[in-house]
Amino acid sequence: MKKQTIAFLLLCFLVSSAFTQQKAVAEASPRLVVGIMVDQMRLDYVYRFNSRYGENGFKRILREGFSCENTFIPYAQTVTAAGHACVYTGSVPAINGIMGNEWYDKQIKKDVYCVEDNTVSLLGTASKGMPMSPKNLMTTTITDELKLATNFRSKVVGVAIKDRGSILPAGHNPDGAYWYDATSGNFITSTWYTNQLAPWVIAFNGKKLVDSLYKKEWKLSFPFASYIQSDTGSNNLKQNPFPRNLESNIGKNYGAIASTPWGNKLTLDFSMAAIESESMGVDNITDFIAISLSSPDYIGHAFGPNSIEVEDTYIKLDQQIASFFDYLDKKIGKGKYTFFMTADHAVAHVPAFMNQHKMPGLSMKQNKRAELATKNKFSITSLVEANENYQIYLNKSSIDSAGVDFNSVKAFFINELNKDPEIMIAFDNANINAVNLPSEFKEMFIKGFNQKLAGDIQVVYRPGYFFGGATGTTHGSMYPYDSHIPLLWMGWGVKQGFLNREVYMTDIAATLAAMLKIQMPSGNVGKVISEVIK
Repeated sequence: MKKQTIAFLLLCFLVSSAFTQQKAVAEASPRLVVGIMVDQMRLDYVYRFNSRYGENGFKRILREGFSCENTFIPYAQTVTAAGHACVYTGSVPAINGIMGNEWYDKQIKKDVYCVEDNTVSLLGTASKGMPMSPKNLMTTTITDELKLATNFRSKVVGVAIKDRGSILPAGHNPDGAYWYDATSGNFITSTWYTNQLAPWVIAFNGKKLVDSLYKKEWKLSFPFASYIQSDTGSNNLKQNPFPRNLESNIGKNYGAIASTPWGNKLTLDFSMAAIESESMGVDNITDFIAISLSSPDYIGHAFGPNSIEVEDTYIKLDQQIASFFDYLDKKIGKGKYTFFMTADHAVAHVPAFMNQHKMPGLSMKQNKRAELATKNKFSITSLVEANENYQIYLNKSSIDSAGVDFNSVKAFFINELNKDPEIMIAFDNANINAVNLPSEFKEMFIKGFNQKLAGDIQVVYRPGYFFGGATGTTHGSMYPYDSHIPLLWMGWGVKQGFLNREVYMTDIAATLAAMLKIQMPSGNVGKVISEVIK
């Protein structure tokens, strides 16, 4: 009897030990990593509209998670494609090759879109739009590395309204990358990823959720007079007051949804359908869904950061994020997924708004004075071959035909450009190290300079100066209003707290790699933010 008791106790110990080991293995990694990039989000939006937020969206992240308060973009071209590529590669345009939304290819003499690929075809639409893939991305992503680390057992999906917002984060070999087609109202993909659209995607598209969202209109979340953080006296609001009827778009103008807060809901609804249909987060092999919310960028460009439209968009986004967390808690399990949120860039204030309040800013018009002076000086018929990302590509063949020295022409042109009052400095990209800029800014241009893709001359405009119309705004500079972004963490493996130490967009992939105990991406230059990790 004594032997039987000992044997029984030993068996109980072994079962308990095995269960403990199994639990330890299960908790060694999250079931799902959820990355959300908010297209055009400033760090101050987290706090500026905080009193309007509920308890279970942004406030929950701050309460339960970790905020890196001083996160910056480390390179100069603060645009969508470069930002998405940087977060997921842990690298910079100099290495990953995504130096803008588009650039000029000096070899083939044409503009190249960041994710264009004429070797593939679109799936899910009858539109003859540009076929897309991650072919132009020169390094691996953290999503690629997760695939490699699990021998491709992990599932990876990218979702966005913008093609580049889905394709670049999803990496080279995901289970799916889907973006929104404005002509059909469908989420689509390309033959880079699959030969036919998955049945669940066809079923989702068949619901035409976009039309039901148009029926919601755009109503303000609170009474108009309570939007004291916004410029409620703008001419736009007088001409286009709330609520805004969207029903006229039903069945025809599918692209209009992107410029409303309901574009975020459409994206999150599709993301939840992807998690369900791809059985993501159901076992101990970590999966990864990379989501980009594109609508804040469309809204921000049109109305600017001080608009009631932006404030209301973030109030609604807070509610949408709260609902998404509720879904993840029930589907994956609270504490069993790792969540992070950041942005691809921030945004400048509208120049007219700044001028109204006696602050510097200017919506510039094209000025070809320096170009004309240089052409006349050297009798060159065509001086500029292309102009992308504030970089000028000189027409070498035209300069050669004029029989003049290329470097002399370039030096004269730069000198003329620097006479223009809107330009803070123009410099020779071949000699970035010698440029007369503070080291912090100089390094951003070095990290953004890709030898194969960059132009000959870099033009840097004064803070708050950019090309545009009388209304609206943009981004793209190295200044803090464009480069200071939020970085919020929550869930598995994340401490609770705040960090005021300066960190960078490039550090996100390295931190995720450390959390997941996998290799960082092949071109990674970022460092682990150790304060975040539990």
